[in-house]
Amino acid sequence: MPLRIIFMGTPEFSVPTLLALAEDGHEIAAVYTQPPRPGGRRGLDLQKSPVHQAAERLGVPVLTPVNFRQAADRQAFRDFEADVAVVVAYGLLLPEEILSGTRYGCYNGHASLLPRWRGAAPIQRAIMAGDRETGMMVMKMDKGLDTGPVALTRAVPIGETMTAGELHDSLMHVGAALMSEAMERLEAGELPLTPQSDEGVAYAAKISKEETRIDFSRPAGDVHNHIRGLSPFPGAWFELAIAGRAERIKVLGSQKVEGTGAPGTVLDDALTIACGEGAVRPTRLQRAGGKALPTADFLRGTPIAAGTRIA
Repeated sequence: MPLRIIFMGTPEFSVPTLLALAEDGHEIAAVYTQPPRPGGRRGLDLQKSPVHQAAERLGVPVLTPVNFRQAADRQAFRDFEADVAVVVAYGLLLPEEILSGTRYGCYNGHASLLPRWRGAAPIQRAIMAGDRETGMMVMKMDKGLDTGPVALTRAVPIGETMTAGELHDSLMHVGAALMSEAMERLEAGELPLTPQSDEGVAYAAKISKEETRIDFSRPAGDVHNHIRGLSPFPGAWFELAIAGRAERIKVLGSQKVEGTGAPGTVLDDALTIACGEGAVRPTRLQRAGGKALPTADFLRGTPIAAGTRIA
């Protein structure tokens, strides 16, 4: 028989999994997501999350508790009498009463090869660290931070120029297919669980504003990974004087190239920038409030001469 599922997720990354489970014929008893947040052009309108909007299109009840501290919210969860909860990028830590509030517990779709990159920003951290591979895992949740036993795994290669945005889009579809398989196997009583290794643990801390500025004193490989790991959001940046004003320029793509010079020095008219070792050449740039442009188009409107020092 199809499973009765509570789905818990918030961003676009979660939506393909929700849709896949519905298409598989499972009963989506309810969807939990983050409450609507201020948005719109002036930040005055409340915007429903992508999962909230998808659930409404499916005609599924949507709940948006701020947390599960209220006994009424915990009871409402149990009252759905679900077989299982599926969690994908929900954004809230779940108390033990929720983790055990369904027949089979809670299963999480996590975007890394656990135990590497437990935590909030596994996609960005994998690229920033120069990893050649990551993946999706379906894990049964426990009280720890992404420490539960793993059910299924799909590895995904990370290309040399792949950005966090590109990897995000690949993994969200891999994750949807993997969770679909996991629920099919859970329904059949054939879903394995393997404890995570105690070796190779790494934590993917949330990206802070302080680490988004590009440090050209680092080797070119590190600078390149930093740029693509933060693209398109929040975006790595450097500071440039334009018309006497310091302005942040986001770098949304780059290449490692040959070149030597003082770190942060523009080496040619193609915006090759010297690093601590080697050089990088940005491929897409964006001024504050402007559109992202290929570097050649950007330079036509904002020339940056060879010899310029970039901070």
